[in-house]
Amino acid sequence: MERYESSVRDSLLDKSGEHMKPAKLRAKDDKMRAEYDFSKGVRGKYSKLFAKGTNIIVLDPDVAKVFRNSKEVNSILRTLTKIATQKAK
Repeated sequence: MERYESSVRDSLLDKSGEHMKPAKLRAKDDKMRAEYDFSKGVRGKYSKLFAKGTNIIVLDPDVAKVFRNSKEVNSILRTLTKIATQKAK
């Protein structure tokens, strides 16, 4: 079995084991920017979808050029699955 090493650099952890941000960034995070407008936002809009989980698959660029959206990819994969199971029988 092959082992892959992360290309992400190790970062500092605080006492709780969480990643630490530099003090400058922590101070900036405390304030909401004036240009952010959440007045038309919907609370929990994607919570059900998130709770189901997601499967993210990254297509190679040449393959991604063939498909316009995820519906097309799913349709083709379903068709190929049907063909493969029919031939297997």
